[in-house]
Amino acid sequence: MSDFFRAAISVISLVAIPLVLLVFLGWGLFKKVKVYEVFVEGAKDGFNVAIRIIPYLVAMLAAIGIFRASGALELLISLLTPITSLIGMPPETLPMALMRPLSGSGSLGIMTELMNVHGPDSLIGIMASTMYGSSETTFYVLAVYFGAVGVKNTRHAVPTGLIADLAGMLAAVWIVNLLF
Repeated sequence: MSDFFRAAISVISLVAIPLVLLVFLGWGLFKKVKVYEVFVEGAKDGFNVAIRIIPYLVAMLAAIGIFRASGALELLISLLTPITSLIGMPPETLPMALMRPLSGSGSLGIMTELMNVHGPDSLIGIMASTMYGSSETTFYVLAVYFGAVGVKNTRHAVPTGLIADLAGMLAAVWIVNLLF
């Protein structure tokens, strides 16, 4: 069962991105959309959005820096380690799980450090990279996209994003433990 699951994931991972690209291009051609021109127009709009979101990015990066420098991250890790050990999550991956919803570059730095210390083919290395790929930088995305369009009341976006991140982290722990 495990070998079949591993082989299926390997095949899916090889064809997923090219298949998605072909589906989008095919759908655009089917709908008679000038795909390249629409892409270029979107890129132009993206540049204008990037300029408008700079204040939100600066605020978010400052908040993350304060969170890490204050020692709050280390305190949270020490409180959660007994719980994560029960579900098969190595304590070394906990900083990755906590930082990922906050910062892509921060979580990438943590993942790189874990890879350097434990190796990319270790349980910790594979789990950290799976967590990275199965979750999102929720607060960053909300700050950038909601800030770009002027949304002040996020309503259910924050809890929904965090629940999705938690589901991704738990799925990563379960699948990596299943395959490793």
